Amino acid sequence: MPLTPKLILIAIFSTAALAQSQTTAWRDSSLHVDYPGIIGRSDIVLAQPNRLANQAIPLGNGRLGVAIWSPGGLTNGPTDALTIQLNRVDTLPNRLALAQLTLPGLAALANAPDYSGRLDLYNAEFHEQGAGMKATTYVEPGSDNLIIDVTGADPAKLQTATLHLPSERTPKAEIAGSIAILSDSWLDNKQPGHSDRSFGTLAAVTADARSVTAKVSAANTVAITFQPYPDGHFRILVAGPHFDGNSGPAAKVAAKSLSQVPKNEQAVTQNREWWHTYWHHADFMKITSSDGVGEYMENLRTLYLFASAAQSRSEYPGTQAGIADLFSSVSTHHWDPAAFWHWNLRMMVAANISAGVPEQNLPYFNLYRSNLESIEAWTKLHMNGKPGICIPETMRFNGPGYEYEEWDDPTPIVALNCAADSKPYYNARTISTGAEVSLWIWQQYLATNDLEFLKHNYPVMREATRFLLSYATPGQDGLTHTTPSNAHETMWDQTDPTTDVSARKALFAANIAAAKKLGIDADLVTQLQSELPKVPELPRTEAITPKTLLISSADNSDDVIAVSYQPASENHNVENIGLEPVWPYDLISDNSPLFAVARRTYEHRPYPVNQDWSYDPIQAARLQLPDEVESTLVKLTEQYQQFINGFANWGGTNGEFYIEQEGVTAAALQEALVQDYDGLIRVNPSFPHNWDVDGQVSVRGDTKVGVQIHSGKTETVVIESGENGKIQIRNPWPDSAVTILSGKQPVLTLKAASVLSFPVTKGKQYLLQPTTHTTVDLPYAEISGTPATTAKRLGQVQIGLSAR
Repeated sequence: MPLTPKLILIAIFSTAALAQSQTTAWRDSSLHVDYPGIIGRSDIVLAQPNRLANQAIPLGNGRLGVAIWSPGGLTNGPTDALTIQLNRVDTLPNRLALAQLTLPGLAALANAPDYSGRLDLYNAEFHEQGAGMKATTYVEPGSDNLIIDVTGADPAKLQTATLHLPSERTPKAEIAGSIAILSDSWLDNKQPGHSDRSFGTLAAVTADARSVTAKVSAANTVAITFQPYPDGHFRILVAGPHFDGNSGPAAKVAAKSLSQVPKNEQAVTQNREWWHTYWHHADFMKITSSDGVGEYMENLRTLYLFASAAQSRSEYPGTQAGIADLFSSVSTHHWDPAAFWHWNLRMMVAANISAGVPEQNLPYFNLYRSNLESIEAWTKLHMNGKPGICIPETMRFNGPGYEYEEWDDPTPIVALNCAADSKPYYNARTISTGAEVSLWIWQQYLATNDLEFLKHNYPVMREATRFLLSYATPGQDGLTHTTPSNAHETMWDQTDPTTDVSARKALFAANIAAAKKLGIDADLVTQLQSELPKVPELPRTEAITPKTLLISSADNSDDVIAVSYQPASENHNVENIGLEPVWPYDLISDNSPLFAVARRTYEHRPYPVNQDWSYDPIQAARLQLPDEVESTLVKLTEQYQQFINGFANWGGTNGEFYIEQEGVTAAALQEALVQDYDGLIRVNPSFPHNWDVDGQVSVRGDTKVGVQIHSGKTETVVIESGENGKIQIRNPWPDSAVTILSGKQPVLTLKAASVLSFPVTKGKQYLLQPTTHTTVDLPYAEISGTPATTAKRLGQVQIGLSAR
C-alpha cells in the first residue's frame, strides 16, 4: 500500500542567548545534512578477517538476505576463504537456507597481511581488500541476486565458486549451460496447523568471466569454474529467487532471475540509488559524547535501520521471534521458525514508525490482515465459539495459534495460544495481542495519514474489538471483567490483568476514532462508548510487599501498577507488566494523574534490564528519565550485544543473531529525543544530558522533527509536516511570547504559554522565535560526519574487528 508522500512545513526554534560559538545547520529554510558522512559513521570496520560464522556480515534486499564470513586461513587451508549463506523469508516452515556459497579463490585476499573490510551502510556494500585484490558484495535491490565484484585477480588462475547444502538436505543438483543450480521443494503438511502450501529453495551461480563451466560435484553440491578477464576482473552472480516447486523448472527460474542483473556499473548504480533514497527518507541521528557511549548507541540505531530495510520487503516480516533470520549463518532456527512472536516484533514496529520508515511495517500488517479469516476460525474453534479474533501471541504464519518446538527436546513441544481448551501455559490465554496489533494499525495511520491503509486494515481492529467485547463478563460492581486471562507470559489465568485493562481502554478508544474517520460501524461506536466506562481501572499494589490489591482511588504514596487484580500470583516470566500502560498502550502521559505512580512502577519494576528485548529504555524515555535511558541502554548492550555485526545473543545457537535489542535501542533513542503519542509534540523530553545530538524523529501527521542539542542547549528544532491544520508543541520558552515567521517575514505572534498552537498550511515554511530576543543568525555548519575508520568498543562488546 503506497504511503502518503511527505509535504513540508518547517518551523525553527533558536534562541539569541546562545553563544556565537554555537552553530546551526539551518540555512535557506532547511536543515543541511551530509547523509553519506552521517550514515558512514556507523560502518562496520574489519581490521582482520571475520573468521567465525558468528562474526558474519549481513546484507539483504528485504527478500533475500545473506551472511558473509571468511573461515579457514593459512592454518586451515584456503578452501573456505569466503563463505556466504543465502536465506529467504519464504522458505517456511523451517526457514531453510538456500545454500552456502564458497569462493576459495579469494583466499589470498582474506589471508593477506594488509587485509581490510568494511560494511558500507550508505551504499549497502561489503568491501574487502588485500594482496592487491578487492571484492565488493551486495544484494541487488530490484532482483533477488547476490553480486560479488572482484578486481585484481590473477587472469591466468582458474577460479571456482561452489554451492552446497548440508548432507541431510536432498536437493536437485543440475546445470543449465554455464549456470549451476541447487533446488528443493516440499509441502508444509506435517506440523500442527500446517498450511498445505508448497515451499522451496533455489540457489544458482554463474560468473561474468571467461570460460565459465558448470558441473554437478555431488548430490548436494554444484560448482562453476572460470577465468578472470585479462584485467583481473570478474563478477560472481548468485540467484536466490522465490521458488516453491510450482514456479516452473528450476533452470528456467534461475535463468530468468540472473537475466535481471544489470550490466557492470549499472548494477552498482541501481543498488546505490535505492539505498541512497532510503537513507535520505529515513530519519538521521548523530550522537556524540565524551566517553563514546553516544556514538555506540548511534551505531546500533543505524545498523537497525539498515537491517530493517534489508529484511522487510516480503510477504511476512524478516524476523519472527526477534531473530534476524535473513542474516543467519546457521542452519537451525530457534523459537518455532514457522511462527511469529508479537512481543518480539513490536519494538521494531515502533522504531520504524518514529524513524520515518513506516513502509517497513507493511509485511507485519500483512501477516495479520491476510490471515484474518484463519484467525477468526481459530478463535471460534478454541475460544468457545466467541466472535471476532483472538490473535495468538505466538502465531503460525498462516494464522493458527500453535507454538511447535523441536529444538530443545526429543519430543516436540506443542503449545496452544488463544485457547480456552489449553492447560495453563505461557500464552494459552494471552488475549491482548489483537488489541496491540490493532493499535499499531491506528498508530501507522496517524503517522502517515494514509486513509487507504486504514480502510484496508480496519477489519483487524474491528474483529479484535468484537472479541474483547465478547470475552468480558459483567460483575456485581457494574464493571466488565476478563477472566481467565494471562498477563502475557508472566502471570497465567488472572482476573483483569493489566495487559487486558490497557488493551480494552486503548483499543476501544482507537476503534471509535477509526470508525468515525471511515464513517462506518455506528452501532459498534455506540456500544464502545457505553462499554469504555465499564472497563476497570488499572490495578494497584504495594511497591515491595505483601503485594495485596489496593483500591485504585486511594491516596497511596508508595503504590505501583500491579500485574493484575491478583497481584500475589506466581510469576512465570520476567516481564515488567505494570509498565505496559506507559508503552505501548500510551495510557499514561506526563499530564496524567498516574504519572507519578508510573514512575514508581518503573523504579520498583521487578526485572530491571532483563532480556535483550527489555523495554526499560523506551519506558524510561516516556517517563522522562534521561539518566535511566542512558544507563539501561548501556547495560542492555553490554550484556546482550555480543556479535561484532551489532546483533545480540539471547541464548540460541552462535550465529543465530537477535535484532530485537537494536530495535529497542532505535525506538528508545527516538522516544527520548521527540515524542508525540497524543497529538502534542514534545522536544527533548528525556535525551541523555551529556550527549550532543543532531537528529530527526517522525511524529503524527506525516511530520518530521529535526533537533540540534549541543552542550545541553537546544540550538535548532525543525518541523516538517505533511498536513494542513494546527501544530501543537510545547513551548521551548514557556515564559516568552513567540513570533512565527514564514521565510523571514513575521506572520503571527503568540502570547507566552506552555503549549503553542497555530494554523499551518501544507508546504509552507515557518520560523518561530521568542519575542524576548532579537533575531540572531547563528554560524552555519552542516550536520556532517566521517565514515568510521576503526571498530567501536563498549565495555567488553564491540562492533567490527580491531587488528590482531
